[in-house]
Amino acid sequence: MTSTAAVSPARRWVAEQFGAPAEVLKLVEAEVPPPGPGEVTIAVRAAGLNPADYKRMAAGDPAALPIAPGFEVAGTLAAVGPDTEIASGGGAVGDAVLAFRIGGGYATAVTVPARDVFAKPASLGFPEAANLLLAGATAAEMVERTGVGEGDTVLLHGASGAVGVAALQLARRRGARVIGTASEARFGVVEELGGEPVAYGDGLEARVRALAGDGVDAALDAVGTDEASDVSLALVADRDRIVTIANAGRARADGFRHIGGSMSGSAEFRDQVRPELIALAGEGALVVPVARTFALDEAPAALDLLRGGHPGGKLALVP
Repeated sequence: MTSTAAVSPARRWVAEQFGAPAEVLKLVEAEVPPPGPGEVTIAVRAAGLNPADYKRMAAGDPAALPIAPGFEVAGTLAAVGPDTEIASGGGAVGDAVLAFRIGGGYATAVTVPARDVFAKPASLGFPEAANLLLAGATAAEMVERTGVGEGDTVLLHGASGAVGVAALQLARRRGARVIGTASEARFGVVEELGGEPVAYGDGLEARVRALAGDGVDAALDAVGTDEASDVSLALVADRDRIVTIANAGRARADGFRHIGGSMSGSAEFRDQVRPELIALAGEGALVVPVARTFALDEAPAALDLLRGGHPGGKLALVP
């Protein structure tokens, strides 16, 4: 039997054409479909914001329109489909949950596949939970694909960003030493998480060499600049141990790794690693720094801040 709580028509953001978020996003009212078998409805308490959200709106196949942004949310179960359990088991109306690899998360409520929904650790706030899995799974794959392990020295480009802070923590858990690029204003974030900060910009290679001593074993690029590719290639001997999430062109040209969530191998890994990341966050072993929350109505402004490149941490919409 389906279990339900009252769900009013949802308010949700949609983009009916391609362009800048402030120009194309519209806040509309829409009925929330009741969950069928294998589905649940979540009353959204926080929606995570990610660069992938505005990149989807920039350009693409017109057949994909309208676009409902929001790949991850946290909230409470408002309805559970017949004979349905969430991915972590169980699931009853009122339970606190988080979900990743969904669509339409910029909303007050959303009906999604139960396989993508997990119990939220009580120790994790809703904004943190809503921002855990996309960046965390991306970071986990970067660390996995480059074989980071005990005793390695890792160069992490963009160590204070959303993916960077997760990659830094996960690499440190594996026993690696992490040298992380950041602006001087963000050095404290890198240091608090056990990394050694180094300023990006002219002379980066020399600064890293001075710190690395015995050399750099692997490089993780979370920023996508040519500087990051150039310095990684200069310092890491094995190109299989260089990975980027943001410069596919250089990866193809220079023979190092590029990964992305839409790739089949990446998607499979990122789905599998979700329970581990949730457990780590629940234990306090994987921190999700949230810089700011916005009301649902402020989604375009929040995305503008995110597009600026220096939000200072993760951002969340709080309906």
